[in-house]
Amino acid sequence: MTRSQLSFGLDFLDSVAGFEIAESPIAYRATDTYGRALLVGLLNTLMVSFVGIVLATLLGIVVGVARLSGNWLVNRVSAGYVEVMRNTPLLVQLVLIYAVLLQLPRAIDSIVLPGTIYLNQRGLFLPEPVLESAAGSWLALVALGVAIAIGARRTATRRTAAGRPARGISFVGLTALVALPVVGWAVLGTPISLEPPVLVGFNFVGGLALSPEFTALLVGLVIYTAAFIGEVVRGGIQAVRRGQVEAALALGLTPGQTLRLVVFPQALRIIVPPLTSQYLNLAKNSSLAVVIGYPELFNISRTAASQTGQPVAVIVIVMGAYLTISLGTSLLMNIYNRHVQVREV
Repeated sequence: MTRSQLSFGLDFLDSVAGFEIAESPIAYRATDTYGRALLVGLLNTLMVSFVGIVLATLLGIVVGVARLSGNWLVNRVSAGYVEVMRNTPLLVQLVLIYAVLLQLPRAIDSIVLPGTIYLNQRGLFLPEPVLESAAGSWLALVALGVAIAIGARRTATRRTAAGRPARGISFVGLTALVALPVVGWAVLGTPISLEPPVLVGFNFVGGLALSPEFTALLVGLVIYTAAFIGEVVRGGIQAVRRGQVEAALALGLTPGQTLRLVVFPQALRIIVPPLTSQYLNLAKNSSLAVVIGYPELFNISRTAASQTGQPVAVIVIVMGAYLTISLGTSLLMNIYNRHVQVREV
């Protein structure tokens, strides 16, 4: 580094960045510091990773169950989806999705989707949730209902283990979980309202606007990762012994109840460890957003490194951020994995 006239230090974090960032979840201006610019990139990475993990998990479960469907068409379509997504590079998929989004109609000719959702070349426009004055009190009632339900479930579990009836306790917990939020909504008023986007001139005003870059990145990460999650779910379900399914059907459970109450809880013991790896891959794959211009952590770090002449320090910061994200995700998933494992007495 000395021969190359490179220095290593973190003093540049307090210097003025001097560049704008198109999308920022917090207030940011070009006169802010490099440290704040990197923070914006980190928050953008966390946002797309969290939303992507939730959506990819939901889609992956659907795909995994569909792969085991007895319906030939559903089975073949899901299998084709998995094979195409898993055997083409994510980078190519991102570029393709972004190119398609840029070819969408103008704002005045937007594609209208159910729920007052509009899609055009400027991005995806959704109704934005707005907290009303009653939101705090209503959320407190929801938290109370959840606490009562958890307490009732634990009490019912202990009574069942002791050979005593617990049906009434479980009913109390379920009633609190449902009744408190409903009663609070009726008494306190609407806690959350939706502000729809409105077309004014040549663009939409209000609502929640997702840029083409964010939309392309999110869609690409979700559909790509969901294919792998689908195979993880399929393998976990198939690992449950056939006798468990036959016993559930013999007791009169429907196929849906068998899957939800018997098969899936047992499959989680097998699904969770490889599922953690897919979550980590999704978070790290978000760095590919650099090719479509979404200002996530790696994209902003490239600009900071070129302007400050501190490439090594910037890369160390980025590696530390991704390492923290990965270790945090692994910690949470390991805690959940211990929760779903069978406890031998």
